[in-house]
Amino acid sequence: MKLRRFALVLTGFGLLAASTTTAATATAASGSATAAAATCWNSVVWPTKANVVDTVDITAQKPPAPVSPPYVYSKFFASRFMDRWYLAWNAAGTQYYAFGLFLLGSNLYRQTTVLSGASPAQSKAVRVGTGWASFKSIATSNYPLKGSRPAYLYGLNSNGNLYRYAPNGTGYRSAGSFAGFRGFKTMTMISEERTYDTLLMTTTAGALYTIHIPTTAGAKPVVKLIRKSGWAAYESLVVNKCGVDGATIITAVDHDTQAGYQYGFSRFNGTATATMSYGKVPVVFNGLNHTSQVGFQAILLGE
Repeated sequence: MKLRRFALVLTGFGLLAASTTTAATATAASGSATAAAATCWNSVVWPTKANVVDTVDITAQKPPAPVSPPYVYSKFFASRFMDRWYLAWNAAGTQYYAFGLFLLGSNLYRQTTVLSGASPAQSKAVRVGTGWASFKSIATSNYPLKGSRPAYLYGLNSNGNLYRYAPNGTGYRSAGSFAGFRGFKTMTMISEERTYDTLLMTTTAGALYTIHIPTTAGAKPVVKLIRKSGWAAYESLVVNKCGVDGATIITAVDHDTQAGYQYGFSRFNGTATATMSYGKVPVVFNGLNHTSQVGFQAILLGE
């Protein structure tokens, strides 16, 4: 992936160093699920069976419009679930890289992918945890104000529990667990605030829920139904936000058919949440799992 193209992705989210304090010029109202096509995207990345990572940027409109055909990002690993790729750059602006977590077998890994522009991207991974065989999906919050709160890792386990972890040196330590999630299928982060995180989850029956989790130790999650049905087919939920306070843009991927469908959501508020369907994305999503690329300074504000 060339540096010019990588910079375009960051610019689309208003995340280049020169523009981090400037809001996107076109956002959706908090009560509307409509996105401004000029500034709202999903940037989707996925590992394939060929052990490479592909990526594509999709403008939010009817119908959804890929900026270009999918292209190979880097050689990678056959992960069974992968969390967001956080995008960053060096001070000189000459090197860009991505980092994030993924599950492979029974282990948790941290990956770093360096994009120099003059040579193919290089991905490296370091094991940061064991005993993850029974986890179905993971999601991280990334509240970037130094010292304000931990950047939590959440894991959805097949035993019906949702576990929370806090950074601990190069690994993670337990930060509590929550029961009652046996029927849930997959999840992603939609809000990361100073006092809470919010996960978006689907059930095997096809319902869509938000899980609001206060950062206070011992606090209980607040579970809200968004939609009763229609989400059973999707194994991946790829989330990006539209501007500073606009719609949440989601590409939901059905792994069985390798098809993705794009949606816009207003601020999540139970069954009162407004939804806009943009339609099927004209891309073959042939990944083992799919996730988003976001600037490391971005904060999701979906709820």
